[in-house]
Amino acid sequence: MPLSDHEQRLLEQMERALYAEDPKFASALEGSGLRTRTRRAVYASAAGFVVGVGLLMGGLFLHQQWVSVGGFVLMLAGAVFGITAWRRIPRLAVVDPRTGAPVRRRKRGGSLVDRMEQRWQHRQEQQRGGF
Repeated sequence: MPLSDHEQRLLEQMERALYAEDPKFASALEGSGLRTRTRRAVYASAAGFVVGVGLLMGGLFLHQQWVSVGGFVLMLAGAVFGITAWRRIPRLAVVDPRTGAPVRRRKRGGSLVDRMEQRWQHRQEQQRGGF
């Protein structure tokens, strides 16, 4: 459930106060440990993917189907695990240098479908007005 505007402002004030009082502690709470763990998981899954490719090629070369199937399964598992770990990596927050508080990023113009629809309507208006 999203926070209301009032709750969001209170949270931002509390974050600013925490950054002002103890910036070292606040930066420790940002989740760099989580970021490191998920990056390691991404690297491990990439290594598993590469080993899976090697097993797949080796099984094909040696005419051992079970080795090739095992390599394919390892490749697939590495790819799925890597993608899910990559999506969990917390992004670095942009911090306002004056206040020390994280800056909220503005959302772009909605979803892809909404933007495409807006572009289509804009082109239709240009064609009607241009000719």
